[in-house]
Amino acid sequence: MKKVLSAAIIAMLLAGCASSGNRSIERETQATIQTKLQKGVTKKAQVKQHFGDPMSVSFTDGGNEIWNYTLAKVKIDGKTFIPFYGLFHNGSKTNTKQLVILFKDDIVEKYTMSESAIDTKSGWAD
Repeated sequence: MKKVLSAAIIAMLLAGCASSGNRSIERETQATIQTKLQKGVTKKAQVKQHFGDPMSVSFTDGGNEIWNYTLAKVKIDGKTFIPFYGLFHNGSKTNTKQLVILFKDDIVEKYTMSESAIDTKSGWAD
């Protein structure tokens, strides 16, 4: 019994977190974005000052520029690391934040901020 309890405690301590993407939007919400971006007013240089370089840049058919800022945080379930038990019950939770900005010439035309949470189960019994 002590071995199982020890394994469970170690598994909880080892439960990992990882993130990738643009950390500049980590603490942003719809409300904070509205204070930093104004349609028809905010320029590219100001956006870059607030959020840094975008993760990707693309163009519309009309030649307008689209900047994409994305941040994904993955938290692995601690049960995954428990020997044998982890084969049957494991998974992760992912939170993704995305800010997409459309520029017309040098000015913000439109923008959208979205956030999603995904719960993934991949054990044999899940």
